[in-house]
Amino acid sequence: MTDPWWLDAERTTPRKVEGGIQINSTRGSVARTWWSKRFLAVLEAIGVGGRMARGRTYARAGQIVSLDVAAGGAVAQVQGSRPKPYAVRVGVPTFGKAEWALVADALVADASHTAALLAGEMPREIEAVFTAVGLSLFPASARDLALDCSCPDQAVPCKHLAAVCYVLAEQFDADPFAMLALRGRDRETLLDDLRARRAAAGPGGPADGVVPLAEALGGFFVTGPGLADAASTRASVPLTPSDALLDQVPEFPIGIRGLALTDLLRPAYQALAGEG
Repeated sequence: MTDPWWLDAERTTPRKVEGGIQINSTRGSVARTWWSKRFLAVLEAIGVGGRMARGRTYARAGQIVSLDVAAGGAVAQVQGSRPKPYAVRVGVPTFGKAEWALVADALVADASHTAALLAGEMPREIEAVFTAVGLSLFPASARDLALDCSCPDQAVPCKHLAAVCYVLAEQFDADPFAMLALRGRDRETLLDDLRARRAAAGPGGPADGVVPLAEALGGFFVTGPGLADAASTRASVPLTPSDALLDQVPEFPIGIRGLALTDLLRPAYQALAGEG
């Protein structure tokens, strides 16, 4: 598909931006982590022609004049070849309190998820957690993204939108909570909620999965199959004499004061076994 004729002006070199926002990646893939790759996957799936490649070039050249990220999306100004920068917006639907409560309950139910988030890490299974409560953490399709740019290009995404998305993806690499913030829950609010829910669950609650020791002592030692029967019949089974081993020892050719060595040792074996 070829670009419309009115975009010829945008084929020229864009105006340089002093101190513009740019990505650190100078070649190859921009996203380094699985969560930023998932974010870019939808955008790249609907990319038109070479606009995605030109968007990476813009992002690497620092053509983004400003970028503000908040719940619900990001707004930016991207400098093209024309004097006035283009106004760009990448919108993502946010979740309400009731929806975030479902997510928090699901996260607290698995102590490993909560521990990872409190340690500043993004659990690999977090996408499945959202799916289990009927939500999608990452945009599932183009319908989940509101992509707007004031440039004359009618194709979506244009290179200006693509540039902003690549910058966002690199920010997600540095801070995995940034994607959650776009959905309406910033880092501190989420972590405070998780801590409160763990505390409310108390020891042994679903957040810990641990039974208090005092309640576990009654069933801590339990006999396995057959052991109870063996224990009940133990008294009827004759015990091996403590000095039986001495009966297997060959006779020593030398005695002590006329007594065999085994006879001298036998009282000691019986005393050790409590038979003396």
